[in-house]
Amino acid sequence: MLYKEIHIGKFIQERVNELEMSLERVCSFLKKDEEAVEKMFESKSLDTDLLLRCSKLLEYDFFRIYSSHLILYSPPSAVDKTKNPKSDKIPYFRKNIYTQEIKDFIIGKIQSGEMTHSEIIEEYSIPKSTLHRWLQKI
Repeated sequence: MLYKEIHIGKFIQERVNELEMSLERVCSFLKKDEEAVEKMFESKSLDTDLLLRCSKLLEYDFFRIYSSHLILYSPPSAVDKTKNPKSDKIPYFRKNIYTQEIKDFIIGKIQSGEMTHSEIIEEYSIPKSTLHRWLQKI
């Protein structure tokens, strides 16, 4: 399933191949030797600083993969959000980021008859108006 199992090293390696970027260029930018980069490609998870550097080098937001996973697979919050005081120490985001891949995934579920509008809204916590807007653009 889309974004269900994330192997970030494979995604990075795929992007490197897609751009036809040399391993030497990757090593130089990341300040790692070839063995460390190959190990990175095999890693299911990476340090966030390294992932940020990969995102810059490869001009791709690898963090969005994790955001997409949260949007699609995290359980609805059991906490009353109105009682949650927001800290000034970390940023809070008002809206979810829906990538084109997520939109296509959701619309595909509706078009195939796998899920109804109501089921999508309930399962993935997508606002009704947002889903309606996506479907109007088809």
